[in-house]
Amino acid sequence: MSTAATTTTSIDGYKLGKVLIEGKTKQVYDLPEHPGLCLLFSKDRITAGDGVKAHDLAGKAEISNTTNGQVFRLLNEAGIRTAYVKQCGAKAFIARKCQMIPIEWVTRRLATGSFLKRNVGVPEGYRFSPPKQETFFKDDANHDPQWSEEQIVSAKFDLNGLLIGQDEVDIMRRTTLLVFEILERAWQTRNCALIDMKVEFGICDDGNIVLADIIDSDSWRLWPAGDKRLMVDKQVYRNLASVTASDLETVKRNFIWVAEQLADIVPKKDHLVVVLMGSASDTSHSEKIATSCRSLGLNVELRVSSAHKGPEETLRIVREYESVMSNLIFVAVAGRSNGLGPVVSGSTNYPVINCPPVKSDNMQVDVWSSLNLPSGLGCATVLYPEAAALHAATILGLGNFMVWSKLRVKALNNFVTLKKADKELRGVRNA
Repeated sequence: MSTAATTTTSIDGYKLGKVLIEGKTKQVYDLPEHPGLCLLFSKDRITAGDGVKAHDLAGKAEISNTTNGQVFRLLNEAGIRTAYVKQCGAKAFIARKCQMIPIEWVTRRLATGSFLKRNVGVPEGYRFSPPKQETFFKDDANHDPQWSEEQIVSAKFDLNGLLIGQDEVDIMRRTTLLVFEILERAWQTRNCALIDMKVEFGICDDGNIVLADIIDSDSWRLWPAGDKRLMVDKQVYRNLASVTASDLETVKRNFIWVAEQLADIVPKKDHLVVVLMGSASDTSHSEKIATSCRSLGLNVELRVSSAHKGPEETLRIVREYESVMSNLIFVAVAGRSNGLGPVVSGSTNYPVINCPPVKSDNMQVDVWSSLNLPSGLGCATVLYPEAAALHAATILGLGNFMVWSKLRVKALNNFVTLKKADKELRGVRNA
């Protein structure tokens, strides 16, 4: 394959069609043999100031493509709906074909850069809690003017049959914030502060909004240890009054460092949720807990042991897991007189969650043994399998940003589902 996309007819087995879009740093190709997909090819080019400053930078395309793939694979694993499909060769990736909304969504944790010029009096480093969100209309000729949400709604963008209204703006705003917070937590594991970033959205053929385009070192500000002097993003290039070959090598080294940090940033699944059931008759209830756990990315194992009929075996099982796991949660499933949860809670320092398989005809009696605990015990009690999994994920998410992210994406999906249902049903129905 040639090093230039314009002189080749295929990349990694994907036959290239016509160029759909060409930007300053990328080309987008149709894939005629794969309807609904396209190929984005990065260039060895770096630009700033709407392209006024521009330089060739050998190797940038591969670095950018690597970084973009690492970011989108992370977001896909978290459950964010994106256009990204997979990497394709060193300089390209495959994405779902979509019509792009011409709006850049910017999220800021700290005030810096252009925000200070537009908001005189705000000191650099001012911390936004929650993060500040801004929107800009993509228009190079007018330097991407800032737009309000009202302007976006009033523009009535109609893309792939979807009219962009307030509901769609609300969905993009919530998604943008969550994308920032997921990546912010990821970078915190590298002692690196995500200061701000920009993202874009597109509308797929099915009318759904997806996170699209590219996210790489052109897209954000990153300050290792929270120190602006150590910045490793494109701002280093933007700040250069004149650009030497040595300067470009510094920029390139920074971009390589970013890609290297992202290589194994997704945390290992070094946790376990052990569902202890007092009887095999509780298997159905326990399997529901396990299913909900797996949907949140949690490792789970089912065991059968009765604290009443075999307390020694119950404690042996507990010690077995304590000896090999450090991120461990026990879920106790026992009906009638629940001795399992309290016994385990009194014998371990790991979290214990009671989830008794109560039935409607005896709920008040059965649940009491899980609620009325002896002093000194701290196990929680929930009634529904999903709630047990959510509670376990909340605890494990404190030390694992991917588990935390899956919880937040679940909440986002609930928000989107409600938004779509409300949009479909709203409207005055005359008598």
